[in-house]
Amino acid sequence: MFTIGEFAKHGRVSVRMLRHYDAIGLLRPVHTDPTSGYRHYEAGQLARLNRVIALKDLGFSLHQVKALLDDDIGTEELRGMLRLRRAELESAVAEAVARLAQVEARLRTIENEGRMPTEDIVIKSLPPLRLAELSATAASFEPQDIGPVVGPLFERLCGLLDAAGVTPTGPGLAYYEDAPEGGGAITVHAGLPVGAQVSGGEGFQIVQLPGVERAATVVHRGPMDDVVPTAQALARWTDAHGYRSTGYPREVSLHCPEDRTQWVTELQEPIVAGG
Repeated sequence: MFTIGEFAKHGRVSVRMLRHYDAIGLLRPVHTDPTSGYRHYEAGQLARLNRVIALKDLGFSLHQVKALLDDDIGTEELRGMLRLRRAELESAVAEAVARLAQVEARLRTIENEGRMPTEDIVIKSLPPLRLAELSATAASFEPQDIGPVVGPLFERLCGLLDAAGVTPTGPGLAYYEDAPEGGGAITVHAGLPVGAQVSGGEGFQIVQLPGVERAATVVHRGPMDDVVPTAQALARWTDAHGYRSTGYPREVSLHCPEDRTQWVTELQEPIVAGG
């Protein structure tokens, strides 16, 4: 048998924790000296201790853990619960990483306020485009809502065009509208320019995107998750020069390598003279 200190060492827990488990009836020693009060444990009790720790890490209270163990939970069932908890933790970590990226992007927005050189902004007209297009709805215009929608749309569209034997005639373009259902939702359009001979195909539609007489444009370098500083610099420039935006900016993908930090995207915001 092991003393409480030895058992704590082998179980990688504290003596204080073992005393608490004894007090609530979760893991009692096999023998307690009636005179000294010293507790002694058997090696076989390490299995119960391992289950106590595992279930506690799953988020169960100690009273819930006791009820589960008293029901003699099996190894396979416990393994399944641990796998589920691992998936939940992985999801939580991914969400935390995404939130951190959003915070960092917003900090860069604050740090870069007013720093965009005015010569980076170019006013030009946009020609009409004939696009093969897919569309879907995003919850909002925030980058974390747009990205998971527009990326898969382009991937699917490229696959459909390949299957149809269609070669795009220019870079991809995303444009946005307020969704009919309202509530801040956005209709996301992902398009690729195609020739006049393309008449539509399985799973995608052909649309004629109207030209824009006047658009303020700027090149954004880096992932679109970090587009807010560039978009806000464009908005400040537009306002400072007496223009008014008439819609959401279009996004033309000039360079899209696998490394998103190397992406190059032109923002094209339709404008009119203010008033």
